[in-house]
Amino acid sequence: MKLVESIMTRNPCYTAGRKITVKGLMLHSVGCPQPKASAFISSWNSPAHDTSCVHGFIDGNDGTVYQTLPWNHRGWHCGSGNKGSGNNTHIGVEMCEPACIRYTAGSNFTCSDMAEAKAVAERTYEAAVELFAMLCKKYGLDPLADGAIISHREGHSRGIASNHGDPEHLWAQLGMGYTMDGFRRAVKAAMGGASSGTDGYTKIMGNAVATAEQMKAYLKAKNPGVAQSVLDMVPLYLSEGKAEGVRGDIAFAQSCLETGNFTFSGSAVTLSQNNFCGMGVTSNGMKGNSFGTPQLGIRAQVQHLKAYASTDALKNACIDPRFKYVTRGCAEYAEWLGQKENPAGKGWAAGAGYGGKILSILKGILGTAGGAPKPAPAETEAWYRVRKSWADASSQKGAFKSLENAKKCADENSGHSVFDESGKALYTKAAALQPYLVRVSIPDLNIRQGPGTDKPKTGKVTGVGVFTIVEEADGKGASRWGKLKSNAGWISLDYASRI
Repeated sequence: MKLVESIMTRNPCYTAGRKITVKGLMLHSVGCPQPKASAFISSWNSPAHDTSCVHGFIDGNDGTVYQTLPWNHRGWHCGSGNKGSGNNTHIGVEMCEPACIRYTAGSNFTCSDMAEAKAVAERTYEAAVELFAMLCKKYGLDPLADGAIISHREGHSRGIASNHGDPEHLWAQLGMGYTMDGFRRAVKAAMGGASSGTDGYTKIMGNAVATAEQMKAYLKAKNPGVAQSVLDMVPLYLSEGKAEGVRGDIAFAQSCLETGNFTFSGSAVTLSQNNFCGMGVTSNGMKGNSFGTPQLGIRAQVQHLKAYASTDALKNACIDPRFKYVTRGCAEYAEWLGQKENPAGKGWAAGAGYGGKILSILKGILGTAGGAPKPAPAETEAWYRVRKSWADASSQKGAFKSLENAKKCADENSGHSVFDESGKALYTKAAALQPYLVRVSIPDLNIRQGPGTDKPKTGKVTGVGVFTIVEEADGKGASRWGKLKSNAGWISLDYASRI
């Protein structure tokens, strides 16, 4: 990992100088097609950029990490108010995004060069793993502890961050197969203590990572004609797995392998047997075991996996007819379920790469969204974008079909306005700030009728002195404009210093 210190000393977040006790790390992606970290640093390192600041950017072109705040400074990276309380506890790091994507609505985007986009996503992911491993060591964090490493999306689910979907939206739509649970495990591995097993292997015992919705969506994508009865039984993998401490998503991935994604094409068993793992098929031509219900068949499979992965006693009564034939604990990791890869030459199947095939399916499941993605809206539809200015795409907080929802978002993000498709500002909430004093040191600072050099001059100047500012706004010709309490007009704050 290449780490370059590039502290944004002119950003108001830095000059505020507030410190935090680091309790966790939050992973973001920038939400716009810009792979260059320098573009953000140049824009954000300004007194005018007063609504956001992160601790670091990861460059999409080469994976360089740029530290932009001292790690223990309080950043402005996940919202404001109660919904931005993660700023008080978490370091925030942004991954830059590919130049070849184009956002259409909200977190949806199109991609003109999938290979390039995936390369950028992989580059930033790997650098983030190294960076977070370093930070976890520095602050004594366990990557697998609750809340130690979260995404912006997970922060929102916890009520400590604004409503964003990053970075999972990027990974999912590019089909990377990355998940935050996988990221946390990768960080743990990079620290030299992977919980997923020796050399990063995947333990069979543990909590499932995939959701039932992901498993169903994956199955429907692979087998569009899958029976509803099969979809209805998918949650049983998670409940039966949880009962025995086995990862139910690994069991489901194994069933997908053994049954041809429940087509049973080329399988030695049939759907009516409720045998979804080929249990009892010990040689060609054998029919295998049958079970009275799908739940019992899945329970037997989970118990058989536990026999291989652990020496712990079963929680439920044993219904696995082949449990007694297993050398208990001989395959702690999914990679060892194949006899050819198992150090002791034992395992579930004789075929080469059996465990790897299961994990390949699991990766596909984890890269699947909970349901089919919504189609992108037609280009003729109007969308309202919330940004600080139309030119500052990096400041965008969202795109909305509803103007009212866009206004609400602008109200929640100070300094942001609602723009239509042409870039015309449709709505700006009147700034609600506490009046403050500024000192003007030049004798001829023009006072204008509105915020911007495109607004008429009042014909008066401030002169040297101290003045009260009651409102701020963006405008042409200055990074920020301030309204005088006397109602005389607006002045450029670039020529005034706050007292």
